[in-house]
Amino acid sequence: MGQLRDRMAEDLKLRRYKPSTCDNYLRCARAYAAYHRRSPQEMGIEEVRAFLLHLVQERKVSPATHHQYVAALKFLYATTLKRPEVAVAIPWPKVPHTLPSILSGTEVEALLDAMGSVKFRTIVLTAYGAGLRINEVCSLGVEDIDSKRGLIHVREGKHGRDRYVMLGSRVLLALRTYWRVTRPTGARLFPGHKPDAVISHEAVRKALRQAAERSKLTKRVTPHILRHSFATHLLELGTDVRVIQALLGHKSIRTTARYAQVSQAHVGRTRSPVDTLGSTEAKAKLG
Repeated sequence: MGQLRDRMAEDLKLRRYKPSTCDNYLRCARAYAAYHRRSPQEMGIEEVRAFLLHLVQERKVSPATHHQYVAALKFLYATTLKRPEVAVAIPWPKVPHTLPSILSGTEVEALLDAMGSVKFRTIVLTAYGAGLRINEVCSLGVEDIDSKRGLIHVREGKHGRDRYVMLGSRVLLALRTYWRVTRPTGARLFPGHKPDAVISHEAVRKALRQAAERSKLTKRVTPHILRHSFATHLLELGTDVRVIQALLGHKSIRTTARYAQVSQAHVGRTRSPVDTLGSTEAKAKLG
């Protein structure tokens, strides 16, 4: 794509898209051009449709991946190529909203006990203990840990928003142990091979998979499932859904509210109105 790729990269940066989003959009645009072996400037909605059909019918990509390609192509045509009529004509796919898989507290403990190193155990404990996304926990800096106030500063989370999350006593203890054992240098709390490099997301995922195998967990285990488990466990402990929304950094309360569907304990504690019929409470509140 050459010059077109450079212009699209500049457009993404000017709109302050996150580096990971920029990389994904550029990758999707390159795949589109490579499929047709032509420049996107020479193509329109029919070529876009043919490419998306190829993804769905032949490559059998997931709805979420399909959605990402559509977002990238809409940006390419609407912003970089200045052809909004093509962008508008690209249909958004319907992405099913499935209930996330959840680990029990016992399963989280077993997973932590099976982690192979102090570093990865601390990363996983911090991710679960604060409900962090994998990029958020891997990107933490030493200065982001505020032990006096009991807070972790999450910088540039999803949609580029900062937030504060709790620093639990068990997480703080684990961080102090990790610090004494590894003595990391540089600004990164969990550095990669180089002191100022971010630890690889894939390295964390691999460590999780291996720990799940050692602990004989049959459920799928990923960093994001730890985040789902954090939110569901908070709900079951009676935490207000608005507080959970702030901790997770969700833009909409509707995203957070789905955990109420997952939590069987939360559902089980909810009384049916039929149980109050005829009572003083029902007469006062229900009429």
